[in-house]
Amino acid sequence: MFPKPSPQLLSNTYAYESEPMVKPTGFREYDARWLYEKELNLMGAQALGLGLARLLKELGVPREVVVGHDFRSYSAAIKLALAAGLMAGGARVRDIGLAITPMAYFAQFALDVPAVAMVTASHNDNGWTGVKMGAGRPVTFGPEEMARLKDIVIGGDYETEPGGAYDFAPDFPARYIADLTSRPKFARSMKVVAACGNGGAGAFAPKLLSALGVDVVPLDCDLDWTFPRYNPNPEDLNMLHAMAEAVKRTHADVALGFDGDGDRCGVVDNEGREIFADKIGVMLARDLSKLHPNATFVVDVKSTGLFATDPELTATGAKVDYWKTGHSHIKRRVRDLNALAGFEKSGHFFFNAPVGRGYDDGFVTAIAILDMLDRNPGKSMADLYRALPQTWGSPTMSPFCPDEAKYAVSDRVAARFAAMREKGEPLAGQAIRDIVTVNGARVTVEDGTWGLVRASSNKPELVVVVESPVSEARMRQMFEAVDSVLRENPEVGAYNQTI
Repeated sequence: MFPKPSPQLLSNTYAYESEPMVKPTGFREYDARWLYEKELNLMGAQALGLGLARLLKELGVPREVVVGHDFRSYSAAIKLALAAGLMAGGARVRDIGLAITPMAYFAQFALDVPAVAMVTASHNDNGWTGVKMGAGRPVTFGPEEMARLKDIVIGGDYETEPGGAYDFAPDFPARYIADLTSRPKFARSMKVVAACGNGGAGAFAPKLLSALGVDVVPLDCDLDWTFPRYNPNPEDLNMLHAMAEAVKRTHADVALGFDGDGDRCGVVDNEGREIFADKIGVMLARDLSKLHPNATFVVDVKSTGLFATDPELTATGAKVDYWKTGHSHIKRRVRDLNALAGFEKSGHFFFNAPVGRGYDDGFVTAIAILDMLDRNPGKSMADLYRALPQTWGSPTMSPFCPDEAKYAVSDRVAARFAAMREKGEPLAGQAIRDIVTVNGARVTVEDGTWGLVRASSNKPELVVVVESPVSEARMRQMFEAVDSVLRENPEVGAYNQTI
């Protein structure tokens, strides 16, 4: 009988090496994240594998699981512990080795495997680990599955079963790259900076883009799990600034930046301007809606209001659905609505056929961006960006808030906005026009300026975004107003960055 996990154990002790440790707060809305060795140990990863095998049995899904791991010094060990737990729970493990997350999703199709468990902390700092899981391609677990998995694992409600097995898929990345490059090369000659922040995507991005006829300028593509320059995160301004400098230095047509597990893509245009992912989403929606009139697009609540007001999208009959932030939420919504694509401000993009298979893949996004340039000869990325109606928006800002408090704080902020609206109390100097509470609170005032507060799904933080179609000054006024409401809650700490 495998032991029931403890929420906390001291390292360098007999108990730590003999018992599983799993902190309950590591189970998030749509994946799992822990500080390795402080909140999860290797036996805890085994317990997670046992729990996942039990959940698959409950769901009536064959217990066959693709596993892979991202490029961190400890990820392979965690994956093998997870695999041991899965096998002990009667599951057959199909190991694709060192990979980016989209390779694991692709393997579900290519190897005809129903479930996936990718060991990755995505863009989180070193020290973090986690698992992205699913049991029905192309979607991944949402809140219900994650809540049940938490109950199983934390309660020790699992048992060993016969039938477990292990297979290794040799050189699987080559199969993935072949799938994405078995198409015509781009007609347009393009020089592209491929920025990988020394993360795992660096092993694959230059080769893939070169195979499509791109003149690649590698930037931090040598793998180094200390991430010596900056964390591989295309929302991080340090990474974006490095991409901008490389574009200017090399006179590239565009810079494409990939996060540590390769499921997101960030963009800097040929003039060195950093384009937030939601604006790239509008540009791609414009391009794709010309090819596919009356298409539906799903976007998260952090995203620009242009998706709803852009005249070109209106002219092509595009329909837009604002939905909950989170790769699992948007992915599932894209499937349920049979949308052509889904866009998150974080850079997770989801393309259905004929562009993709419905899951988030930074390389598929990169190809879609280059296809857009290819279909617009004579126009640069900067030209396409300038063609959008202007808005002034913030990066995604993340003030610290403990995991145990962040959802309550988000609820209190939403209630505060609702009370202000009911009383006719202004926000940022204007009356509140609308509040969307599908995910946190997105509050809009009379001139269209809006602010969002929600709980981060994968870190001890809140998420704050503001935008104005009027001016930068109005955008800053909204930030100050939203921040003032946040500061009514003592649990809220410092921001990772501000405007």
